[in-house]
Amino acid sequence: MPKRSAGLLLYQIEAGAVRVLLVHPGGPFWRNKDAGAWTIPKGEICSGEDALAAARREFLEETGHDASGDVLPLTPVRQAGGKIVEAWAVAGELDPAAVVSNSFDMEWPPRSGRKQSFPEIDRAQWFSLDEARLRINKGQVALLDELVSLIAREWRRYRKTPDAR
Repeated sequence: MPKRSAGLLLYQIEAGAVRVLLVHPGGPFWRNKDAGAWTIPKGEICSGEDALAAARREFLEETGHDASGDVLPLTPVRQAGGKIVEAWAVAGELDPAAVVSNSFDMEWPPRSGRKQSFPEIDRAQWFSLDEARLRINKGQVALLDELVSLIAREWRRYRKTPDAR
């Protein structure tokens, strides 16, 4: 059975353009990696845990901030390693400079016998959709594409509503 993760794709619309918040994994393996290394804030779903609850918990753990609000469910994606990522889009604001991540311990350097602590994410940043497509893990690009489709559908629905004028 493939591992399952859940996450939130935080987005905002500014001057008619969609921007998304992505995070960069912390630790020595990711230190010098950029293109294809960024991700939505996400993490493993615990046994018996509701996937959306896991996504909200992971967002809080990785950013130090709550992403409350209405969510738009996105179609789950499969990453290259086989992991299934269940995600929801949520509109919101977050100052990347205010992000505070939880940490993990690992032996570093390898076979040294020394444990070191690293932040789970070392930075967060808002990206345009074009830039996000270059930076995000390739298995998650479909989440960006679906977000654009959902926003366009909502916009068309809004424009057809007589009260919207």
